[in-house]
Amino acid sequence: MKRIVVVAAVAGLGLTGLGATSAQAAGPSAGTAGGFDPAAVSWHACPADFVQTVHDFYDALYPVSKIVQCAELSVPLDYAKPNGTKITLQLTRTPHTGGGEAKGDIIVNPGGPGGGGALFGPRVFAQNSAPMRDAYNVIGFDPRGVGMSVPAIRCDPTWSNAPRPDYGTGDRKSVSTWLKLSKGYAEDCAAGDEIGLLNHVKTIDSVNDIESMRKALGNDKIDYYGASYGTYLGSAYATVYPKNVDRMVLDGNVGPSDVWYDANLNQDVAFDKNIDYYFGWIAKYDSVYHLGATQQKVRDFFYDLRATLKKKPVYYTDPDSGDTLAVGPDELTDVILNAGYRRSQAIWHGYAAGLAAYKTGDTAGFAGTFGAPTTGESDDNGTAMYLATECTDVQWPTSWAKWHRDNTRINRKHPFETWGNAWFNAPCLFWPAKAGVPVNIGHTRDLPDNILMFQSTNDAATPYEGALDMQRRLKGSRLVVQDGDRTHCIVHRGSAQVDAYFDAYFLRGERPGPRTVHVPQLGDPVPPSQAAARTLSGTAAPNAARLEADVIR
Repeated sequence: MKRIVVVAAVAGLGLTGLGATSAQAAGPSAGTAGGFDPAAVSWHACPADFVQTVHDFYDALYPVSKIVQCAELSVPLDYAKPNGTKITLQLTRTPHTGGGEAKGDIIVNPGGPGGGGALFGPRVFAQNSAPMRDAYNVIGFDPRGVGMSVPAIRCDPTWSNAPRPDYGTGDRKSVSTWLKLSKGYAEDCAAGDEIGLLNHVKTIDSVNDIESMRKALGNDKIDYYGASYGTYLGSAYATVYPKNVDRMVLDGNVGPSDVWYDANLNQDVAFDKNIDYYFGWIAKYDSVYHLGATQQKVRDFFYDLRATLKKKPVYYTDPDSGDTLAVGPDELTDVILNAGYRRSQAIWHGYAAGLAAYKTGDTAGFAGTFGAPTTGESDDNGTAMYLATECTDVQWPTSWAKWHRDNTRINRKHPFETWGNAWFNAPCLFWPAKAGVPVNIGHTRDLPDNILMFQSTNDAATPYEGALDMQRRLKGSRLVVQDGDRTHCIVHRGSAQVDAYFDAYFLRGERPGPRTVHVPQLGDPVPPSQAAARTLSGTAAPNAARLEADVIR
């Protein structure tokens, strides 16, 4: 499950006991990058709109927009046919600030799958410590099919227009509606695929792309930082090309045994628990939000609101732009889900203030927090590419009866996200490209034994059990655990101890001695000063939450 504000979408994760140990694990036509020699990377100035985005998001941390560079890398559509059709990957480099040669190039991936990494590169660089910025270039890239890479897959630009049909609870009406919509979305993706890219966007294809990047950069080995799905991509690379890894950090770890159907079911349970915890936090500050003095009362308010919005969505037309926003039960759920990803003051206060706005009749504040446009088009590239990868990495269950049984069972105790997540992934039932077999993570000779992992124990997007699975497979790896924290991916999230481990590893090659070390959680945020006044004065706080939620992915 990948989630971006408003649009439902982080990792959906499979199969155990697979014996393959190389790119052959992804199917007989996967090929490897061994037979392809890319041209050397040629860096140049980035497009003005990209530079402006970098400036707006990250220059407050470090003026990365002044130094970021871009390049395009031509790679085979199909690595089994290295001389055949080519596609283009968009790369970025944020060069080191120290004198002399850089210590290395850290290739970074933000997850998804479907997450754009060209922008993630300057973000990681801006968040790095000064010694890290002095030492390393950071290489971002939009994976094949994503963002500025060419071609980029887009299926239905009206997919997220609000209000969408209620996700339901597995009832006949919602099932009939959403199966039809899911089939239609898969068909739209097929119709827009002019060169057969959908058959070549498995994780193994991106693994081979990273190998092409290594060659094009002129490096003997790669340094790598991957977050969320990026941990699966990185560990797959280490399995397929074990001798080509220098230093690798995996943050917010996918459980390789669960890719991808079972992992989404695991997430349903974990997100429900995190959202219930969030409702308890809102209750703790009832003097600010007035939504209930107990967790149960806040929970009841939320589910009652969701039922009300099913019957009567909230509409708001901006008097200046004329644009109309709508909030139905789906939009409310998809946005507030971000509170389950990260314990942030802006996010937690912003969404609580948005709920309070509904209660006080502030339609602008409520819709400004949770609403989506009713007309027009939006970029569904992230959604399309999430599905394109997960639906073909591994064969999903083909029986709707199994989907219905599993989601009905989980929904009985964990109703927050279960059916929304099911429908987000349901196009996999109808996906037009053939599924492969996933790489058997860690099952290879010469597996690097120096990988460093980071994980919080209450991460909902990639639950802790999956990190333990990853660590078991990556022999010799070390795991830094943030006990009790509920944030997905913990590097550069405010813990000095976590970031010190990150820096020591990249700068000096140092890892913790014990196989697993524990650091304390950061704890819950508190509402900002004057929070009660902000709650009653419009949408400033909710908009801040929306911006931060966009940036953290």
